[in-house]
Amino acid sequence: MNLETPLDHAHAAMTAAPDDSASRLRFYDRLAEAELFLMLAREAEGDQVEPELFDVGDTRYVLVFDTEDRLSGFAGRAVPYVALSGRTIVGLLAAQGIGIALNPEVAPSSVLLPSDAVDWLAETVAQGPSEAEARPEQLFAPKAVPDGLLEAVDAKLRTAVGLARRGYLAEVLYDTGVRGHLIGFTGTVPGAEPALAQAIQEALVFSGLEAAALDVVFLKDSDAVTAQLARVGLRFDLPEPDAPEVLEPVAPGSDPKKPPILR
Repeated sequence: MNLETPLDHAHAAMTAAPDDSASRLRFYDRLAEAELFLMLAREAEGDQVEPELFDVGDTRYVLVFDTEDRLSGFAGRAVPYVALSGRTIVGLLAAQGIGIALNPEVAPSSVLLPSDAVDWLAETVAQGPSEAEARPEQLFAPKAVPDGLLEAVDAKLRTAVGLARRGYLAEVLYDTGVRGHLIGFTGTVPGAEPALAQAIQEALVFSGLEAAALDVVFLKDSDAVTAQLARVGLRFDLPEPDAPEVLEPVAPGSDPKKPPILR
């Protein structure tokens, strides 16, 4: 039995409301987050991969699937492939005039994404958070936070497995007199700060709220502000990994610092 995937659900919501930009953004968010299987023209050689390409009109497309069963069902035979995140795939394809054929003919989420959509998504997920310095003077329970932003933050943090223990969202008054909202993370794994900051940045972008802003801070349990956040903040518990393990690169794209090279 073919079970529907998160991408199927996001695609269904998008097609059911074609004029709803929020549904469209959620689909692209799921696409960037998903592990996808890129069909290759031949076996990978070292860190170089050559995608299978096909033409529709004037556009070339790579073949991408969100499950291995869907890839094999489309191909009808054993074919080489590589598993990469959606964000990695669009980053590799950006500015090359190549689109994405997602789950062609094998799933409810079958769709052709033209090259301009690929370029837009690559640019969107490449946006990084900016840094600023200000000292929180008072913290309050969060008020007037749009539901769309809360849903986007919750969805992002549910994918941040093992990066931190929890986050607290609160309204803040800074020593500069500026009011805003911040999310403070506790129990952050060393080195996970950029990934968490990027996750919150993407939650803002894909929430569709152009004026939304959310500051990110990383705290120790012993920090005085941590106790204040715990009293007034909205708490997000991040999922824990099933078991600690050491991951070794075993295929092109396994190391995010060394993505595969398209030929």
